[in-house]
Amino acid sequence: MWIVDTALKARADQNRPIRVGIVGAGFMSQGLTNQIVNSVPGMRVVGISNRRPERAVEVLKYAGCEDIVVADAQLKFDNAGARARPVATADPMLLARSPYVDVLVDVTGSVEYGAHVVLEAFRHGKDVVLMNAELDGTIGPILQTYADQHGVILTGCEGDEPGVQMNLYRWVKGLGLTPRLMGNVKGLQDPYRTPTTQQGFAERWGQNAAMVTSFADGTKISFEQSVVANATGFKVRARGMSRGLKYEGDVLKIGELYDVEELRSLGGAIDYVVGTPLTKVYCLAEHPDPRQQHYLNLYKMGPGPLYSFFIPYHLVHFEAPNAIARAVLFRDPTTRPLEGPVVEVCAVAKQDLRAGEVLDDYGMYMTYGEAVNADEMSAGRYLPEGLVRGCRLKRSITKDTVVTYDDVVLPAGRLADRLRAEQYCKFRGETWLRDLSMTQQAVEQPRQDAVLVN
Repeated sequence: MWIVDTALKARADQNRPIRVGIVGAGFMSQGLTNQIVNSVPGMRVVGISNRRPERAVEVLKYAGCEDIVVADAQLKFDNAGARARPVATADPMLLARSPYVDVLVDVTGSVEYGAHVVLEAFRHGKDVVLMNAELDGTIGPILQTYADQHGVILTGCEGDEPGVQMNLYRWVKGLGLTPRLMGNVKGLQDPYRTPTTQQGFAERWGQNAAMVTSFADGTKISFEQSVVANATGFKVRARGMSRGLKYEGDVLKIGELYDVEELRSLGGAIDYVVGTPLTKVYCLAEHPDPRQQHYLNLYKMGPGPLYSFFIPYHLVHFEAPNAIARAVLFRDPTTRPLEGPVVEVCAVAKQDLRAGEVLDDYGMYMTYGEAVNADEMSAGRYLPEGLVRGCRLKRSITKDTVVTYDDVVLPAGRLADRLRAEQYCKFRGETWLRDLSMTQQAVEQPRQDAVLVN
């Protein structure tokens, strides 16, 4: 973006770089750190936190950083920040609280962990950029209210699919068209993939097998599209969207898959397909003016009523610094929920599950996520895929069945559960989730106390 690079150059010329703290030291953090350190004037990585700080050191060294400080206390972190020495730490709160950090980037993919870090960053006046669609798609709307209360920016990132789609959405609207569908394109869809099946691919590219599994089983794209839905007000046509529908034809004719009247009645929809060549995201839009329809046809966009606009790539960490700069310098979020949740991601059994089992995390062996309209999510009391980890099953669940709150006992004391209950109270006027959580805790606490006594 031309305005962004000009503003960053000015910050570089003034020796006032945007000071970035990164939470997480995985594959994407490594790419982002390298990009900022070596290709983004006017921006500096102050430090990286990771549960294993030695991995944060590796990421900083990968980018060519030297004189790295490993800090376990605020004073040591801030002293290094003041001297512009890169810092590695196990404690993300040091980044959130440091006066030498302007903006935090969450690259963890963790909902519970991310919720704690994001709220702490808000309390210390930090803008937050999420490369964490799981957090955004689960409790993004209520986190946005906290960001507003603290006068900071919370945003998704450019480069990742939600940001690419929202940039396209805004551009198409700016042309005078009305977007009716925002779509994503996958290369593979199989809800039964596991870390075992994806281990080879993960090792080949230096990625985490669970994260790669969430790409393959449809969970990740469900979170991504829920972020877009909440930023546009668009809904899903049915739970699971198109569930891996293959479309390998001309992207300019992809509108033939959809009924424009249905899209209008929904106020717009989100979806995804598999295999469309030379396309990563697409926007289908219509124009009410017959005179402009004539020009669009002339310009090889076809006769309508749905005109296809598309982008062939998403360059995740290459583009993410644009979202950081837009947030800090222009107070312009790349993605932002309009209000409460429109689409959420429910948990579906990946295999037959037995009563008494404790669910593993998304991208693992037991569940996959599907995008579903919030009305259905609430009416069915569906369990969010972002909160499955640690839930104990009260009854057996058959494969491909949605898991509900009534099927599980929640882990005690999770911040993300409290925030999601607050999200339902604030935006939907519903207290059942808060009441359920309080009831479960009241029942489980005596059991836990009894175990401790015995």
